[in-house]
Amino acid sequence: MTPALLAAVSGLGLGLSLIVAIGAQNAFVLRQGLRTEHVAAVVAVCLLSDAVLIAAGTAGAGALVTRVPELLTVVCLAGAAFLLAYGAMAARRAVRPAALVTEEAGRRAGLLVTVTTCLALTWLNPHVYLDTVVLLGSLASTWDDDRWWFAAGAAVGSTLWFVGLGYGARLLRPLFARPSSWRVLDAVIAVVMVTLAAGLVVRAV
Repeated sequence: MTPALLAAVSGLGLGLSLIVAIGAQNAFVLRQGLRTEHVAAVVAVCLLSDAVLIAAGTAGAGALVTRVPELLTVVCLAGAAFLLAYGAMAARRAVRPAALVTEEAGRRAGLLVTVTTCLALTWLNPHVYLDTVVLLGSLASTWDDDRWWFAAGAAVGSTLWFVGLGYGARLLRPLFARPSSWRVLDAVIAVVMVTLAAGLVVRAV
């Protein structure tokens, strides 16, 4: 496997691990998918927003680490600590799972209201900046010349998730109505996070 492909696969794995979790944005996308209401617009807003934020983080963090190479070790260790903490939270959710409740019935909202709500859930959520600009952008910089492959992989992961969630919502409704499904999902996320954290520690030392 070439370094570029390895970076892309790593970005894809991390991107999916960060985005696949119960949250306001995912709950909104799933709800719109279940209602078949402005799904294309909602999916487009989410994936384009993620792409812009990931690119911004990759460009900024990459330039900073290039100017100050000593930051690479700090970024790796800080990223590893964050991933371990995130993995611990996912493991806790796996122990105490919760079903994702959505509403299928109700009055349909207009396109403008739907898009505005989606933009607010995306751009006014501090976790989005932490995950994309800070974490993904910083970790992308550890791949040096292949950092944009890492960012591309993360963006592809975001696209796959939002498209699958929005358009596959009706098929997933019986599955994600059960807490046990989220238990398995969060357990997988925890394992991936710990594995990626271990890899960052190795790169730092």
